[in-house]
Parts: sequence; structure tokens; C-alpha cells
Amino acid sequence: MNSATVRNLLVRGMLAGLAAGLLALVVAYFLGEPRVDAAISYEDAHSHEHGMEVVSRTMQSTAGLATGVLVYGIAFGGIAALAYCFALGRIGRFGPRASALLLAAAGLIAVYVVPFLKYPANPPSIGDPGTIGKRTTLYFLMVALSVLLAVATVILGKRLAPRLGNWNATLAAGAFFLLVVGLAYAFLPAVNEVPKDFSATLLWQFRLAALAVQATLWTSFGLVFGLLAERVLTPKGAESSVTRADARATPVAH
Repeated sequence: MNSATVRNLLVRGMLAGLAAGLLALVVAYFLGEPRVDAAISYEDAHSHEHGMEVVSRTMQSTAGLATGVLVYGIAFGGIAALAYCFALGRIGRFGPRASALLLAAAGLIAVYVVPFLKYPANPPSIGDPGTIGKRTTLYFLMVALSVLLAVATVILGKRLAPRLGNWNATLAAGAFFLLVVGLAYAFLPAVNEVPKDFSATLLWQFRLAALAVQATLWTSFGLVFGLLAERVLTPKGAESSVTRADARATPVAH
């Protein structure tokens, strides 16, 4: 793949990330922000320290949220596009759209779902400020381990395929991934700082909202970027030539 194609895919990946960020912003605003407000209300009711807000809650939930999600979407789209350039042709004989969707699904699982199941998202009122460094380190360690395991799983599956066949190789590689992830879950320290009187329903709703935001982001990126990538990787001239060839091969009834 030449540099011009990589550059075109990078730009389109950032545009797809922006579009995905807009959709994720809608989900975050309507599903996530009400739960954040409820969690902050809990914190205010149980805290004796009331400092002055540097940034108002209204600004945080509107302009602040939009800026953060959209900037993240653009950066996310660019990184995902570069990963797509590397993975294209190495994960099987899939077309541009199918490759984008597979990459998005694998990214959602490896980058978010696997770490989320070990260290799920918590509302802002939960957690000891003194352990934030430890919690952040453990979470990103789980992300890095999950991504590396996903890459190793793909490599293992491709190497086993000639001997076991695609189906058995996929099952064996998947079992390897689940085994190592299970060991990581067992040996990495758990973090549970949820207050006993915190609403279990609110906690569950917040975590579902966080999962919904990420699922929206990754899924919409896979769909939009797949369409844009196909236009780059399958020029119109090639499409029209295939169409003309099909037309010539089709018998005309008289």
C-alpha cells in the first residue's frame, strides 16, 4: 500500500471518527449525563466539602462533553485507520467494508470490553482520590494486555490454519485468548470502592450507558469508514470495468 493511499485512508478515518463521535455524543448526552448528575447529587449529599466549581456543570455536560468526545473521535479514527492499513490483507480475504467491520468489532472487544469486564466504569462520585493512580495504571495495563493478546491470537490462528483448518484454528486461537484473559482476571488485583449505600440501579445504568457509548462509537466507525475506504481502494474505473465485463458476458435475448 503506497503512501498516498495510506494518507487518503487516514483522512477518511478521521472523518469517520468525527461522524462516529457525533453519534456517540448523542448517546452520551441522553444516557450518560443524567446518571452523572445523579451520581454528583449523591456525592454532594454525602460530602462535607463544597468547593467552588472552576467549570460549571452545565458547561461540562454540553460544550465540555462535545469537545472531549469529538476530539477523541477524530484521534480514535486516525489511529484506527492506520491499524486498518496494517491489517488489510493480513486478516483474511475480506473486502474493505468487511475488514473495517471486523477491525471495529475486534477493537471494541480488545480495547474496551475485555478491560471493562475487569475494571468497569464508575460514576465520578465513586473511588478514593488516593488510589486514582493505581486504578489508572491497572486499567491501562489491562488494555495493553488485551490488545497484545488480540494480536497474538490472530497470529496464532493464521499459523495453525494450514494444519488444523480455518475453523479449528479459529477455535483454538479463541480458546487461547480466553484462557490468558481469564488468568489476567484472576491474578490482577481487583478494585471495588463502591460505597455500600450507593444505588446499585444507578451504578448498573451508568455502566450500561458507558458501554453503549463505546459500542456506538466503534460500530458507527466501522460502517462509515468501511464505505469511505471502499471508495479509495476500489476506484470507480475498476467498478465500471467490472460492470462492462459482466454486461458483455450476459447473453441478450432477441
